[in-house]
Amino acid sequence: MQEGSLGKEYADREVVCRQGEPGDRMYVVQAGRLEVLREEGDGEVLVGELAKGDVFGEMAIFDRQPRSATVRAKGNARVLTLDRRGFLRRVHEDPSLAFQILERMSLRIRSLNAEVVKLKHLSPPEPQRK
Repeated sequence: MQEGSLGKEYADREVVCRQGEPGDRMYVVQAGRLEVLREEGDGEVLVGELAKGDVFGEMAIFDRQPRSATVRAKGNARVLTLDRRGFLRRVHEDPSLAFQILERMSLRIRSLNAEVVKLKHLSPPEPQRK
């Protein structure tokens, strides 16, 4: 990983953050692509991809919970890191930033809700108890 004038450069397959690590900052993809992976059992499951302009890890700014997924570079990528203090300073300077983050989180929740509904329709019904 190399420090750049804006953000950090990550080489192909280099981990930006790992599932289970303490969450204390958020990230903005400045260039390249990243893959989002969940560690399940003995392997990894690809749950999404991120590209320039995407924000991730923002929940950690609010809840300080461990990372829910691993994010790693897919090819070379540049990522800006913003800790809680930096985020709050930026929101104070530009309150619309908070709205943008909430808007993205809302879209993500809607997408996850749609996935839950789809999965419920695909799974067999539970047996009824008598």
